[in-house]
Amino acid sequence: MNLPVLPTISTFFIVLSAVLVAIGWALIKQRKIDAHKKTMTAAAISALLFFIIYASRTIFIGNTAFGGPDDIKIYYTIFLIFHITLATTGAVFGLVTLYLGYKNNIKKHRKIGPITSVIWFFVAITGVAVYLLLYVFYHGGETTSVIKAIIGG
Repeated sequence: MNLPVLPTISTFFIVLSAVLVAIGWALIKQRKIDAHKKTMTAAAISALLFFIIYASRTIFIGNTAFGGPDDIKIYYTIFLIFHITLATTGAVFGLVTLYLGYKNNIKKHRKIGPITSVIWFFVAITGVAVYLLLYVFYHGGETTSVIKAIIGG
C-alpha cells in the first residue's frame, strides 16, 4: 500500500490532538491544572499543524476527489460535508475554549470545555474515516480544487 505523505501526516496530527485532549481532560479531573494547560496547548498546536499541512496542500496541490464506487459517492459527499462542518465548529469552539482558559474565565471554560472536547473527538474520528475512504479503502480520485473534490465535476 502506497499512502500519500502529506495526508498521512496531517491525519496523524488530528488524531494526536484528540488524544492530547483526552489526556488533558483526565488531567483536569485530577486537578492537575498546569499539566492540563500544557497538554491542551499541545493539542491546539497539533490541530494547528494539521490545519497548516491541510491548507498548504489544498492551496499548492489541491484536494483528492473520492475514488470509490459511484453508487456510494453521494454518501461520502454527505459525510465529508458533515466532517467539514463539524471541524469548523470544533475549531471555533476550541479557540473560544482556549481563550476562556487563558483568561481564567473558569466558569465559562468549564461549561464549554467538555462540549468542545466531544466535538473534537468526533472531528478526529470522522477525519480518520475520510482519510481511510480516500486513501486506504479506495484509491483516491483525481487531485483537484477543493470545490471539485467535494461536489464532483
